[in-house]
This record gives sequence, C-alpha cells and structure tokens, in this order.
Amino acid sequence: MTAKKIILLGGLGNATVIAADVKDARRRGFDEWDVAGYLNDRMQVGEDLEGLPVLGALKDVPRFLDQGFYFINTIYRIDGQDLRIALFEKLGIPDERLATFVHPLAYVAGNSVLGPGTVVMPHASIASGTRIGRCCLIAYNVLIGHNDVIGDYCDVASQACVGSYLKIGRGVHIGLNSTIRENLTLGDCCALGMGAALLNDMKDYEIWAGVPAKFLRMARREL
Repeated sequence: MTAKKIILLGGLGNATVIAADVKDARRRGFDEWDVAGYLNDRMQVGEDLEGLPVLGALKDVPRFLDQGFYFINTIYRIDGQDLRIALFEKLGIPDERLATFVHPLAYVAGNSVLGPGTVVMPHASIASGTRIGRCCLIAYNVLIGHNDVIGDYCDVASQACVGSYLKIGRGVHIGLNSTIRENLTLGDCCALGMGAALLNDMKDYEIWAGVPAKFLRMARREL
C-alpha cells in the first residue's frame, strides 16, 4: 500500500515533533502515513526543518489539496486561540483531507472517537467512551479518562492527567503535567497552567494555574 502524504501546517515545535512520530511509526511497520513537508508563512520554500522541506505558505493549501495531499494543523496558541482557529478554518480543508494519526505506542479504546486531524502521540492513553473533536493534539504520556467530551482544536500537553466525565470546550489548552478532577466543565478557549491541579469548572477564556488551581486572568480575545 502506498503511504498517504501529509503536509504539516506549522514549523519547529509541534510540527517537527509530529513529523518525527510519523517517521518512528513507519520504522515500526505502520506505514499508512508519510510526511512530505511543511507549509509555513515565516520560512522560504526549500528551507530545511529537521530533514524535511518547507513546501510553501498557508495560502498554497488549495494547490496541495488538488495534488492529493492530507494535512495536520499544528498552529496552536495557549493564550486565546480565536485568531489561529479562524486562520485555519479559512483554509477550507475538508474533513476527509485531515490526517488522523495515532502513534502505535498509544492506546485508544475501541469505543472512543477521534475527530479528523487529531494526533495522539506515543504512550498517550484514551479510555473508553471518550469523544475528541477535530484537530486536537494529545501529547506524550497524556492520560485521558473515560466518557469525556473534548471539543475541536484542543491541545493537551505532555503528562497531563485528565479525569472522566469531563466536558471540555473548543480551543482549550491543558498544560504540561497538569491534573483535572472528574465531572468538570472547561469553557471555550480557556487554559490550564503547567503542573496545575484543577478542582473547579473553568469558564470561557479563563486562565487558571496553581495547586489547587485558581483563576489567574482572562485570555486575550482577538476576534
């Protein structure tokens, strides 16, 4: 079977890490996907990013759609994501051309659902009955409990421990090594800080941090 070619939207950081994960999956015999390169508005065509080329800018998405490529979005922001979500949605990439990638060392329960364009990195674990939306990033060693509902464009950083029966909105950032108690609601575009322990609901655009986590400030709203 010929591997389907992915173009990553982004650059050094999330995009290069995902590229390395896809390469590692191929070494392990899981060869559904291969990464062709990147689209990046801040770099020149042909520049090298950890062994793969920049193929163009975001405006070039229609041309690569016509050529049969698939896409993964890696352009996230912790402090309010409105502008970057709007930028991505304006590209008009259909769901069937968003690559959903699960590294072979990750666990996803058979009755859980991953939205198009979602990435699950090595040693992450997603328990039964959980639904994860479009274009989410579940990083290394993340533990996600059962029967959660997680919205589109969420970014869960490495070693976060996310409880069960949670309702998590769109564009939420869950910080490195943080912990979230079960039966909570997290509003749209909110953010939980690194190492935080969340015991209470978070409203839209709120940023919380600390142990136990407390309200810090409101995220920037760019639209």
